[in-house]
Amino acid sequence: MDDDRLYFRQLLSGRDFATADPLAGQMVNFSYLIGDRATGEAVIVDPAYDVAGLLERLASDDMRCAGVLATHFHPDHVGGSMMGYGIEGVSELLDKVSVPVHVQRDEAPWVVRATGVSETDLVEHHSGDVVRVGELDIELVHTPGHTPGSQCFFVAGRLVSGDTLFLDGCGRTDLPGGDAEQMYESLTTRLARFGDDVVLYPGHLYSPEPSATMGDTRRRNYVFRLRTPEQWMTMFGG
Repeated sequence: MDDDRLYFRQLLSGRDFATADPLAGQMVNFSYLIGDRATGEAVIVDPAYDVAGLLERLASDDMRCAGVLATHFHPDHVGGSMMGYGIEGVSELLDKVSVPVHVQRDEAPWVVRATGVSETDLVEHHSGDVVRVGELDIELVHTPGHTPGSQCFFVAGRLVSGDTLFLDGCGRTDLPGGDAEQMYESLTTRLARFGDDVVLYPGHLYSPEPSATMGDTRRRNYVFRLRTPEQWMTMFGG
């Protein structure tokens, strides 16, 4: 797709939306708006904290919400209760717009429990499935480890990675559903096919820069210095 037609917005919680929410500012989550300018259709990746604000941003860009892509079930990404704090997410979004919520099939029951949405609100996917938005294809890549059904999204030379991979470090594997061995396999095998020129867009601002090429990430991120499963499990196996 022509770059002029691609619609891609990286929005930081507490700064670009949910500006009055102290938790949003503390958690520094990214949400993404991805779509086709020619058709006006877009999906929201990980809507949380302020769904009205995200929808308003779409509208201000003459775009409309055609669906949700969920990287994983944690409330700071899709809404729910976290540490006794209620976070807006997909449930509140569906009250405003009737759109499909695309999840990896292993994540579906976790999303239902976390958000309270119905199974019928979800579209379950396998790795390699493509979600089409206008004339834009977004590939879904299953990357378990942080959670059973964590997934990344590859679109137009960009990899939106949720909490699978950050510019510095990777997602925790010691939370419910986490698996250190699966995380190693996801980072070293499932993401290995993405070339050094692909630009990584993570789920949190945990580094000075909001994005970086995969080449730069592989050179600087300590998770790629662990060359064997044994080294990995020594650090992450708990």
